Amino acid sequence: MLVKWIATLIVAINANNRAGEVAAGVAFALLLALIPTGNLLWFVLFVVTFLLKINLAGELLFLALFKLLTPLADVLLHRLGALVLTLPLLSDVFTAAYNLPLLPLSRFNNTVVMGGLIAGLVLWIPVFLLFRWLVMLYRRTLRERIAGSRLVKALGRVPLVATIGNAVRKIGGTAMSLR
Repeated sequence: MLVKWIATLIVAINANNRAGEVAAGVAFALLLALIPTGNLLWFVLFVVTFLLKINLAGELLFLALFKLLTPLADVLLHRLGALVLTLPLLSDVFTAAYNLPLLPLSRFNNTVVMGGLIAGLVLWIPVFLLFRWLVMLYRRTLRERIAGSRLVKALGRVPLVATIGNAVRKIGGTAMSLR
């Protein structure tokens, strides 16, 4: 399964028409990683990403990577969430939302959940634009050099890498070779 995700991500990065889809997958991965799991908000956002035209393999790979790093941001997310949840201007809104039937299951009143949601929404567009630019930059400047390098040709002989390369060719239907 992991090999297929990696292969799908490689195909998407090397395809000429999916830079925005890869970038959206990474941006959604960051948003999901910043919100603690185990609540309705995280689950709904996760399901919504499957309904959008984004690169799911990239999302799942980066979600795993970002989830490893987000505990380092918990203190900042807590402070941001506490700041938002204690704003006098929004107290009536939060009280009304908490009294709705399913909304408390989103745990929006948890400081880390609220901080993760706010941080993820604020960072979504910059992360999207950054990764879209990086994918396009890679395609313009590095793709051909990397594909023809001795290192890639040597790695193509490693069984796991060869398996990924075969999966890439199968998924992408391209003449891209790792050997």
